[in-house]
Amino acid sequence: MNIDRIDLNLLVYLDVLLREGSVTRAAQQLGITQPAMSNGLRRLRDVFGDPLLVRTSDGMTPTQRAQELQPVIRKALGELEAALQPLEEFDAMVSHRVFRIMVSDYAESTLVPELVKRLRTDAPDIILDVLTPSDVTFKDVEAGKIDMAINRFDEMPQSFHQMTLWKDDFVCLVNPDHPLSSNFNLEAYLASKHIWVSKTGMGAGVGIDPEKVVRLGWVDNALSKLGHKRKISVFTRHYQMPALLALNNDLVATLPRKVAEMQAESAALLVKEPPFPIPAFELKMAWSPLLQHHQAHRWLRRMIVDVAQHC
Repeated sequence: MNIDRIDLNLLVYLDVLLREGSVTRAAQQLGITQPAMSNGLRRLRDVFGDPLLVRTSDGMTPTQRAQELQPVIRKALGELEAALQPLEEFDAMVSHRVFRIMVSDYAESTLVPELVKRLRTDAPDIILDVLTPSDVTFKDVEAGKIDMAINRFDEMPQSFHQMTLWKDDFVCLVNPDHPLSSNFNLEAYLASKHIWVSKTGMGAGVGIDPEKVVRLGWVDNALSKLGHKRKISVFTRHYQMPALLALNNDLVATLPRKVAEMQAESAALLVKEPPFPIPAFELKMAWSPLLQHHQAHRWLRRMIVDVAQHC
């Protein structure tokens, strides 16, 4: 089949259909009628000789052929969009652009303050819209509605571009008056009560079941491998909270080092090495291939990387 026989608008239709998984939502996204989108899907099925999307109990589900096509079409459309961008360099000093970034609470506590400080100097009129993981889905990032997602990702779509900003490990925050602080071994750790803090996933948050260790994250998984379980008294999703809570002299907060050291200094808390090994993690930024070649987005990526190197 020759490409000159294909309406290239159909590739845009397919990209949005696979992203939205719905004819109705795809039509709304493109600003066309639902019948027009349904007709486009029929033409796409003829072009590729495949149903592409089939109705299942989970809604409209892409076929194997559609899954194979999606990254190829996404890359092609991204490169085409890049070719249509103006050739002039993005001038951050005079830009009034709004950048929307999704950041975890951990990244908001460590990276964002330094990023904002840098923007005030290098791009004073740029507006930063900071969203939480609960505000955003992978589809939003994939569609380019969100400029950047910064988090500790267990997984992400293969089509995303990504970069590691830094690695961090864990330490413990304790009140100097904690009765076990002078001999902070594994026995003391297990005898203490603990503050759990994390919010790394995308989408709406859910309540925690303390009995499901596999859902509790790095610290509890590491303990579980040793055959132990800590006594968690408080669950929070905000990294600003543990230092305040650890002022209680019977509570221990196990946190990423970058957050813990910042909070220990202001709250006069002790930083203790955990008495068991906890794997380090990576903070990553991820973005849509649709934005890979965009001048303003390239500037934003360079800015974030430079700020991260100095955090």
